[in-house]
Amino acid sequence: MAMYIRVKRNKITYFIQCEPTETILNIKEKLFALVDHPVNDYRLTLVTTNEILNDSKTLADQKVENDAVVALSLRKDDNDFEDVNIARPDDFTSFS
Repeated sequence: MAMYIRVKRNKITYFIQCEPTETILNIKEKLFALVDHPVNDYRLTLVTTNEILNDSKTLADQKVENDAVVALSLRKDDNDFEDVNIARPDDFTSFS
């Protein structure tokens, strides 16, 4: 049964069609064509639980459901991962 997840990073959202039986590594490989960074430099975090997703486990194993929001963080030069940074609609609203 096909599903999709929303992968967010900063102001960008990627919509990825996938199956619950796909591993997180499979999802990262799909993102590679869009993000153009080495797959081993990605970290995916389920936003609702703040849980870092394990490459070898499936979406179903980690309770990632249809229309889930997943945050993408990239590895920095110091080998650490950047903080999760997702722009929210209020970030673009300014009141004078």
